[in-house]
Amino acid sequence: MKLPQKFLLSDLLNHNVRCDQGLDHGPGITVWMYPPVHRILGWISRPSAFRLTREVWKLNQLKGIGNQDVYVKGQAGETDQQTIDRFPTLMNADIINNVGERLGLIADLVFEPKSGKIIHYLASRTNPKIPGTSRWILPLSSITDQQPGSISCNISTLDDLPLQKASIRQEFLSKSRKWRSQFQDITFQASDRLEGWLDDQTWNENYNNDDNAIFNENTDSFDKWIDNTDVDTQNKYNKRRNYYSNIEDDTEDDSDPWV
Repeated sequence: MKLPQKFLLSDLLNHNVRCDQGLDHGPGITVWMYPPVHRILGWISRPSAFRLTREVWKLNQLKGIGNQDVYVKGQAGETDQQTIDRFPTLMNADIINNVGERLGLIADLVFEPKSGKIIHYLASRTNPKIPGTSRWILPLSSITDQQPGSISCNISTLDDLPLQKASIRQEFLSKSRKWRSQFQDITFQASDRLEGWLDDQTWNENYNNDDNAIFNENTDSFDKWIDNTDVDTQNKYNKRRNYYSNIEDDTEDDSDPWV
């Protein structure tokens, strides 16, 4: 029964209004607010689905909150839907970022039941009536301007705001980003290790190639030296052979003419 310090507007509208005489005045349908100072003045209920009249309740008439009902004291003011449609409100207003792009809309708000002060708004990317949609906290300090049906903010995307309630899709996207980041880190580490291993292999191959080149160069030199040695030996042998042959020829030709 006690009023909480903070209350969600959607929770207030989901409760039936019950007065101090025990009469049920129906569920809440919309809020009565004053946007320039971000303050709630009251709310409107629909006493019957077959009646065109609506009942307006001031916020100071709210005395307690139960599981299914909110308890008010005093009588409500009567009005019609056309008059309610002319009430200024920021609910379902488009959220415009710092470059003029539409990011989403105002889906809900959190306020103080005693004073009516709005603590912060809740933004939605899509239709807030769809179950399970995400909610981002939009603080009043992020709002730079407001017009009928739209508010301007100094943010780029809704991801710049803290997330209050994530949908299944939003949780999956968030986990996917985390998995993608971890996979990229693992890939970069593996790539660095592979590059280091390839550098080591290249160094070893160059070292082995240098050794083989030296060995081959020495082998070629040795073979050339052996070949040159054989040639010199053969030349010396041929010269000596020719020398002795000439001597023998001279001996045979040097015959005594008197004989």
